[in-house]
Parts: sequence; structure tokens; C-alpha cells
Amino acid sequence: MARDTSERGTLPAKATSTDAETTSGSPSDSTNYSYSQEGDPNISRPVEVTASESTTNMNPNGPIAARVPAIDYSLLPGGSRSLSSIALHAFALGTALGLSVLSGFYLAYHDYRIWRLPEFIATLAIFHFLEFYTTSRWATVNAKVSSFLVFSNGAAYNVAHAAATSEILLSSYVFPGWQAKLSNPFTISLGLFLVVVGQTVRSVAMAQAGRSFNHIPQRKKREDHVLVTSGVYAYLRHPSYFGYYWFAVGTQIVVGNKICAVVYAVTLYLFFARRIPGES
Repeated sequence: MARDTSERGTLPAKATSTDAETTSGSPSDSTNYSYSQEGDPNISRPVEVTASESTTNMNPNGPIAARVPAIDYSLLPGGSRSLSSIALHAFALGTALGLSVLSGFYLAYHDYRIWRLPEFIATLAIFHFLEFYTTSRWATVNAKVSSFLVFSNGAAYNVAHAAATSEILLSSYVFPGWQAKLSNPFTISLGLFLVVVGQTVRSVAMAQAGRSFNHIPQRKKREDHVLVTSGVYAYLRHPSYFGYYWFAVGTQIVVGNKICAVVYAVTLYLFFARRIPGES
């Protein structure tokens, strides 16, 4: 049986063993492992292969080929689904979230304007974690290290965050009066509302789309891809884009970034206006 190295390989089910007769001198373990092809693929599944002829046991009734689990190299360090890289990403995001929440509350309580920076970092940490978690939970075959979107979302994405961070620092220490304008409990609450609603809509959309959702636009229709028209998709044609748009704009309203709030809104509108027609 040929090796299946595709990311949509088979999910090993409960192994069954059968007693086999062996000739003198043959290996004592003559277990024949077989795997069911039913069930959803698992991100940490072994790849199903057939043992080589050198490990085949011979008996009067013919050869018995033992199936043994082989290593899925994409799970090893450096692979597209490296378990160690996934663990490091999750640990780093969790640490950033914890430190940012604690420092943000401390700075806000003591009325330091710079509380906005750890708040922004905490929001990003939640977003990036949920991108991977939602993908791995409801679209397991698509889950990769890049699903975190930490380093795989393009240069423009990193520039946008650098610009937001710079405006927070400048408005907190150099132009505090500029930050105070139009930055009050109402605008902060509005920004938080947009962040929560936007993130919720995006995560729900990804979950309901399941395998049909992919961070990378697909040029060819996959066999397991279906057009989702239920749930949030019954009301919004591109709910994940809708959610991210308002999430991103909301992050800037919360921290009082007036320039970035406008730039984010315009840039994302133009980006999605170009991208959506290609996916229709």
C-alpha cells in the first residue's frame, strides 16, 4: 500500500491485532496493525505505511505484511506543522497576554497614559492565539504554524502594528494633549465593543466554515470545499473579513490612535475591496 503524505491523510483508529503463525526464527511480535480511514484527520496523526519485505513474516499460508506507524515529518522541528514551534508560539502569546494584562491594569490604575500599549499587545495576543486555535479545532487539515499569523501575514501587517505602537508612544509621552482629544470613557468603550464583536464574528465564521476556511485564498476548488450559507454566512457574505475589519479599527479607537484609526479603516477597506472579487 502506498504511503499517504498528503496533509489530509488518514486518521488512525483503534488498532486491531490478529494472531499469525510464524516460522522458527521469525520475530516474536507478529501483530498486524490496521487503521480505519473513518473520522476527521488529526493534526498529530502518524502516517500509515506498509512494512518493508525484510520485516514481513512468512508462514505456510503466505506473507503477512505488518502495518507500522511512520513519522509525519511536517510535525518535526522545521516542519510546516512543527509541534515544538506550535508550543513556542502558544507559550509566547500566553506570556505576552498575561504580562500585558497585569501591567495594563497597573498603569491604568495609577493613571499612566502608556497603559494603552500593553492593552494593544494583549488584544493582538488574543487574536493570534484564536486564529490558530479556531483553525486547529474546526479546520484541522489546514492547521499549520503559520496559522498563528504572527510572522506570516505580510510586511504591511507588521508595518501597521509598528505604526500603531509608534503613535501610542508619541501621543503618550510627546503629545499627551493630542491623545486626550476624543479619547474618553465613551470612545474607549466603543473601541472595546468593536474589538469584542469583530473578534467574535470572525472566530464564529471560521468555525462555521470549517475546512472551507483557509487563510490563503485558493485558486482551485478543493474536493472538501463547500459554499457555506448558514449561520453568520446567511447574513454576511464575508463575515471573517467583516469581523477583522471592525476588530482592527476598534483596536485603534481603544488606544486613542486617531491617525492610525483612519488609516486602518481606509487601507483595510481598499484591501478587502480588491481581494473579495477574486474569491467570488
